[in-house]
Amino acid sequence: MTSAQPLPPKRKQSVRTLWISDVHLGTRDCQAERLDAFLKRYAPERVYLVGDIIDGWKLRSGVYWPQSHTNVIRRLINMSRRGTEVIYVTGNHDECLRRYADLVLGNIRLVDEAEHLTADGRRLLVLHGDQFDVITRYHRWLAFLGDSAYEFTLTLNRWLNHWRQRWGYGYWSLSAWLKHKVKGAVSYISEFEEALAHECTKRGFHGVVCGHIHHAEIRRVGAIEYLNCGDWVESCSALIEHADGRIELYRLAGDATAGLALEDEVAESLVESST
Repeated sequence: MTSAQPLPPKRKQSVRTLWISDVHLGTRDCQAERLDAFLKRYAPERVYLVGDIIDGWKLRSGVYWPQSHTNVIRRLINMSRRGTEVIYVTGNHDECLRRYADLVLGNIRLVDEAEHLTADGRRLLVLHGDQFDVITRYHRWLAFLGDSAYEFTLTLNRWLNHWRQRWGYGYWSLSAWLKHKVKGAVSYISEFEEALAHECTKRGFHGVVCGHIHHAEIRRVGAIEYLNCGDWVESCSALIEHADGRIELYRLAGDATAGLALEDEVAESLVESST
């Protein structure tokens, strides 16, 4: 597995495809500023939003929508106007959009799943992945309970990184670390990956791009290429396809220029708001 090369924040890199998932706009733990700075650095032909971009579950209990969340939506719309194809694949937290599947608005398309053909000819199934999560599908009350526990972990994660930043340390995800350490979580992730790989084999795909479990990874599950985008609440990760079909995993924690890019984005926003 390789990681995308960091770039100076002022320079856009032309890429074939970006995949992002689990942004959870509408929640306090969404790292919208970092996502906006990331999107600003690339000029993709196509962007896949692989589910849970807007958190409908959270918005039902109260509206939290700062300017940074609007900025992400605005950037995606502007990218579509400049020729980027934006494909919104629905997830379980934005499942209310599934009734509008196959809606097309200019360069923006809403679907429940998609097929992506890489530059080197691989057929990839693109879907959020909640359809293959037994808890989400058959035990919704348990999914909501788990969501509350996850929010508590993210709150701890937010405070931890606040103090890490003050002491000069980089970003670190507590919840991602717990997933690696807790045996039940590791087993859950493995079962999820195997279920998706089985579906791809059955349908004749070479691989799958998904999200849902907030665990970014590129690996082979048998003969199937498994690619998970991760999320933008803890790991801040994405998948990038280059012109030759090579797919890389971007992680904020491994990007030495991410802090500079974010500072540049904030400064630009302040200039725009003062003019």
